Amino acid sequence: MPLDDAYANAPYIPGAEAYPPRWLAAAAAFRDALGARAEIGVSYGASARQVFDFFNAEATARGTVVFVHGGYWKAFDHSSWSHLAAGPLAAGWSVAMPGYDLCPDVRIADITRQIAQAVTAIAARVEGPIVLTGHSAGGHLVARMLAEDVLPADLRARIPRVAPISPVADLLPLLQTSMNELFQLDEAAALAESPTHQPAPEADVKIWVGAEERPVFLEQAEALAWAWDAPAVVVPSKHHFDIIEALEDPQSDLVRFLTAS
Repeated sequence: MPLDDAYANAPYIPGAEAYPPRWLAAAAAFRDALGARAEIGVSYGASARQVFDFFNAEATARGTVVFVHGGYWKAFDHSSWSHLAAGPLAAGWSVAMPGYDLCPDVRIADITRQIAQAVTAIAARVEGPIVLTGHSAGGHLVARMLAEDVLPADLRARIPRVAPISPVADLLPLLQTSMNELFQLDEAAALAESPTHQPAPEADVKIWVGAEERPVFLEQAEALAWAWDAPAVVVPSKHHFDIIEALEDPQSDLVRFLTAS
């Protein structure tokens, strides 16, 4: 398909094959170190993948950061990313990481509804603000949470800030990739699931993307920034796999944005 190479990340990242096992090991070690503060596999829906891990702040939480993982809606699960909670936890926030069913077992619209269900369940168990961030397909999903028909208005009012990281914000180009054999998107479905076609939200949105990412991801970030009149932060020397490492650092600009008072 014409755009398969444009949306391929791993072939253009040195040592790409080492990242997934490294993430998995770091996540497991992080959970082990957190001990009882890590609540693992909290169910929010009917399927085995509809669970979230909840990492409790050491003292009374200032709020909750929800991180949604990527993988083109067809790969990974929430358990590979636990270590990315380190930055917000150090800043006094709890962190929730939901999983979701994958394509082709479900459609992207179904995943959007599942994440909305997860955010609703997470919000019901905590007080204070809910801040959303997600990477790649997860960036798409957290952006979708700001649409008027996805979450209830009272819950959206608890979401002051959202940080999509390397988001896929316009799904129309995916019709020209072989991945669409799994997604089974048509033009109408792609438009309906594209944050670039949503009205600009009231929440404070800042988009992160790596300067060394594939050109289409820079274009996707720019398109969402333009559609929502939101700033895009282009991080020097970062690519699609290491852009998320900033979440481990409480002093990073990304974590500072997420955990601002």
